[in-house]
Formats: sequence, structure tokens, C-alpha cells
Amino acid sequence: MMDVSQITSLATSLDSQDLSNQVNTLLLKKTLDNQQSTVTSILESIPPLPANPAIGRNINTTA
Repeated sequence: MMDVSQITSLATSLDSQDLSNQVNTLLLKKTLDNQQSTVTSILESIPPLPANPAIGRNINTTA
């Protein structure tokens, strides 16, 4: 049978674990948001393809 101090200790431990999980979840969300922002910036920095996709893709090695 559990006494009051054990119940209090268990409740405090569970509350601390919940807070830790919330902090970890928040940090993960911020990290994923930062990665999304970085990837978006990288993708936007890629120059568009030319109007004629054949231009600039082939090298004439027989000239």
C-alpha cells in the first residue's frame, strides 16, 4: 500500500516528466520550422530553367 509521500513523489515526478515532454516537443517544432525555412530558401535560390530546356544542357565536344 502506498503512503501519502509516495503518492506525492509520484505526482511530482509525472508532472516533471510532462513538462519535460512539452519542452522537448516545442524544441523539436522550432527545429523543424528552422529546417523548413532553410530548405525553402535553398529551393528559392535555384535559378529557373531556361525557356528552351535543350539550351545549356548539352556540350558540343566535336567542334
